[in-house]
Amino acid sequence: MPRRLAPCLASLALAVLPGCLYSHIRFPLDTNLDRTNLGSKTGESQLESTLYLVAWGDAGTRKAAENGGITTIHHADQEMLLVLFGLYYRHRTIVYGD
Repeated sequence: MPRRLAPCLASLALAVLPGCLYSHIRFPLDTNLDRTNLGSKTGESQLESTLYLVAWGDAGTRKAAENGGITTIHHADQEMLLVLFGLYYRHRTIVYGD
């Protein structure tokens, strides 16, 4: 039985572990990417968390627009950074507009 269990556990580990030690992902918050006009300004906001105990910041779209001096948002992206199973986590919102 242990000989059958080892390949199963190895397969499970390979399916679950990728991206757990380090992941850096950026994705758009828009569905019509073929008609996206970015604008002349960029603004960012972020939220950070560490050790699953404390979190600080504001990753909201409104805060990102305020930080960039944007009154009309044309497009937004989100970016996530995950290190060591989430011991450090950063969520960033990037907005583009005028």
